Amino acid sequence: MSATIPNQPTGQLTNLSTFTPPSSSRAWLSAPHPYLPLLATASSDKSVRIYSLTSLTLHSTISGGHKRSIRSCAWKPGTKGESVLATGSFDASAGIWRRWDDGGLVPRPDPSEQDYTMNDGGDNADEDEDEEWRFSVVLDGHESEVKSVAWSAGGQFLATCSRDKSVWIWEEMEDDNFETIAVLQEHEGDVKCVVWHPTEELLASASYDDTIRLYKEDLDDWACVAVVKGHESTVWAVDFEPMESPLVVGTAGTSERQAAQSARREASGPRLVSASDDQTIRIWQRRPKEKPSVPATGQGKIPSIIRTGSIEEDWVQESILPRRHERAVYSVAWSKQSGRIVSTGGDGKVVVYGEQWRGGGEFATDGSEKKTGEEVTEWVVLAETEGAHGVFEVNHVCWAKRYDKGKRADDEEMVVTTGDDGEVKAWILNI
Repeated sequence: MSATIPNQPTGQLTNLSTFTPPSSSRAWLSAPHPYLPLLATASSDKSVRIYSLTSLTLHSTISGGHKRSIRSCAWKPGTKGESVLATGSFDASAGIWRRWDDGGLVPRPDPSEQDYTMNDGGDNADEDEDEEWRFSVVLDGHESEVKSVAWSAGGQFLATCSRDKSVWIWEEMEDDNFETIAVLQEHEGDVKCVVWHPTEELLASASYDDTIRLYKEDLDDWACVAVVKGHESTVWAVDFEPMESPLVVGTAGTSERQAAQSARREASGPRLVSASDDQTIRIWQRRPKEKPSVPATGQGKIPSIIRTGSIEEDWVQESILPRRHERAVYSVAWSKQSGRIVSTGGDGKVVVYGEQWRGGGEFATDGSEKKTGEEVTEWVVLAETEGAHGVFEVNHVCWAKRYDKGKRADDEEMVVTTGDDGEVKAWILNI
């Protein structure tokens, strides 16, 4: 399957601002808080910088828990009254950090423009905010650098992956008490990234061995349920589609075709996007399982001894996004707000893609190969920018809600890039 011929972008990415102050060393990854106007940035100086998304300035710094570069960080979802951040470090450990949300420093955002993430200037204004963050627990077990950490949608499980080729799953039994429930050694190379399905307890990992693997719990054990092959080099990043990804309607297809596509999507569930050293970005879709026929037993029921079906899944390539990158694609993110995808990598480019309906007559239907819906929609380039961080590589990109005074709508989002120059930049998409 070949990539779509690149279109000419119709939109523009504009640099809104650089978060200040930047790190003096390489910045790896940035993660927006699930409900507060905060952004956590993992840095090679052994710290995590917490920036205000309202003022785009430094709010506080997390440090002192790791002995080497912090490669990844992730906010725990579903917390109430307390922010919980997981960190993954090149010192082969993961850490859990906690901070109370009350006290007037970082209350839940309201529609006003006041920057609640800044200190209130009272008697405690000069106190060291770093002390507000508590390094509550260290998770040891990996034999080499931890490359990625990710919480499950419900926050019960934490996944970590490492250069030691393994993926670990931890369960939080109670505060500061984590139990290792699985050590998955399916990959044949360095594991670069882990990400959880938005609604299921399904974990995906990307690796130096050019594959993506998916895991699910089977009775009391976690097992690999799918091996996804197609990339020709290291898979650097993966991300799941949000549950209800809106489709940007371009050239109208027939309502019958669109209805059939919607039915396929509903049966398959959220898709998966991957980014690779082979300079491609690919979309993968799960094939729905066929319901087993009921054998003619005495009671017309399946005997309990064979009732349990296979947990294996079949993920197939749906499409390849228009090829715009000239070097490795390090990071890709699927917007929960718009359904758009953004990517970045070693060439310093940031590219935004959108999905639209195809017009009729643009595809073959001769049945020569199995189709999964790619004939109904297509991905196009909406905007791109070169040299996002000057001559430096861009390590990570994500979507974040805008909280600054210049926001054009309450639900407006922006693109956030993190680079080798230690800078974190905010970008506005104009379509």
